[in-house]
Amino acid sequence: MPHYRPRSELETHEVANQPPPFEDVNLFERDTALKETLEQRGGAPHIKQLSAYGASLGSAEMIENARLAHQNPPKLISFDRYGHRLDEVEFHPAYHALMDLGLSSGYASIAWTAKEGGHVAHAAMVYMQAGGEPGVGCPMTMTYAAVPALRHEADVAREWVPRVTAGAYDKRFIPASEKRAATIGMAMTEKQGGSDIRANTTVATPLGGNEYELVGHKWFCSAPMCDAFLTLARTEAGITCFLVPRWRPDGTRNAFHIMRLKDKLGDRSNASSEIEYHGAYAVKVGEEGRGVRTIIDMVQHTRLDCIAGSAGGMRAALAQALWHTAHRSAFQKKLIDQPAMAMVLADLALETEAATALALRIAESFDKTDDARQAAFMRLATPIAKYWICKRQPGVVYEALECHGGAGFVEEGPMPRLFRQSPLNAIWEGSGNVIALDILRALGREPGSLEAVRAELLAARGANAHLDRHLASLDNWLKPGELNEGTARRFAEDMALALSAVTLSQTAADFVFESYCEARLAPEKRSYAYGAAAGSIDARKIIERARPQ
Repeated sequence: MPHYRPRSELETHEVANQPPPFEDVNLFERDTALKETLEQRGGAPHIKQLSAYGASLGSAEMIENARLAHQNPPKLISFDRYGHRLDEVEFHPAYHALMDLGLSSGYASIAWTAKEGGHVAHAAMVYMQAGGEPGVGCPMTMTYAAVPALRHEADVAREWVPRVTAGAYDKRFIPASEKRAATIGMAMTEKQGGSDIRANTTVATPLGGNEYELVGHKWFCSAPMCDAFLTLARTEAGITCFLVPRWRPDGTRNAFHIMRLKDKLGDRSNASSEIEYHGAYAVKVGEEGRGVRTIIDMVQHTRLDCIAGSAGGMRAALAQALWHTAHRSAFQKKLIDQPAMAMVLADLALETEAATALALRIAESFDKTDDARQAAFMRLATPIAKYWICKRQPGVVYEALECHGGAGFVEEGPMPRLFRQSPLNAIWEGSGNVIALDILRALGREPGSLEAVRAELLAARGANAHLDRHLASLDNWLKPGELNEGTARRFAEDMALALSAVTLSQTAADFVFESYCEARLAPEKRSYAYGAAAGSIDARKIIERARPQ
């Protein structure tokens, strides 16, 4: 209502030429690329649910909760006033509101409870969450991704899978058996090993049956207020996977000590910590000595969320840039109508839609793992997409920030938060070199994965001359000695560009696909910065498709 608006007529000047708040918008309905791609990838049965989620995330209330959760990071409560050990984390109410929205909407459960298209719908939720507050996505993603790892141990799965797929959020710090739903975290890396989890030194001592006691530390434990954690420790048989609950079976607190919370660049609403196990109660998950094999199923699903989250982070930044430039004028024109700005926005839109298309194609393969060809495609395409899309996010977000001018650099707006968040997914679950080496492992151990990806790529031959040339160039990688640890990053880039173009050919408007091929695959027209690509792309049509109308 007009009398609720802030004053715009001041004694010294009138506040004008400023965009209205980007709020009370449906993040699903206003994203043409997401809607169209999702329908074609098997997510159509979930459109109503996703639209409701998009409306809630884009509401003024949830946008304010995102701001509050980010500006009021979690606090570690080590002891109570009497000196009793607590090891609890205190969150702002806004954090709990965002967690409740996500988990109650199916973020962690829809992939496992839906009859079809569940992973595609889940990926769409991850994507949209990046336009809200992505920090709460970490515990929700781990809860979703824990399911395949938990299934390695039948007794553990019977007890815990129903809790993590309950489609609800229960913030109380009480034993999981007394809660409506539970969340799962992860504690893997140690100070001396980092990504080399086989260097872990945490010791597991058997208590009888599948029960063990752990002593050791974890340098990075994500979301320490979860109800249980998948972790690795060493038994006589080698590295083994365990589930460590925050409460022992007798109802007492487990010896899970939070040493400190990390002070991070971004992701500030999420608690990340360093912990120690002081004789912590744990239950074995999977075969003893095969812990890495057990946990890799969780890692693969987490990587899907890294991909979808980075695509969503690009979209969130692009939407902010499109909104700002559509409502602000300079030199007698709206910024969005200035030719130089239009080229930047169109280029960002191409990058974002390509990421969206590839993310949902990867999610579709997760829905079809009973098909051997789809499962093989998933094994190789997932790390390729994770490498590429997560690395593209910071550049897209930066350029979108620059579209705002100085206003984009001010903490009152959303762009600094989006920018600080942007490098995370490229680090989480394997930084660039780790992912590149994992691609080599997939090629060596599962040669059928390359055949599956090549089959998908080659099916697009003839669709575009630039794409045809790029696909032909990929044959060079099959020559002896071409692919090795030193060239793995370049291979990942070449394959990711091909996959991006091919997925656009399957789901996007023709002019988007053609423009992407011209801007990214034509050697003589490529640029080193967004907005500088040569060629004849129709910037206006691309922008209109991408605008959050």
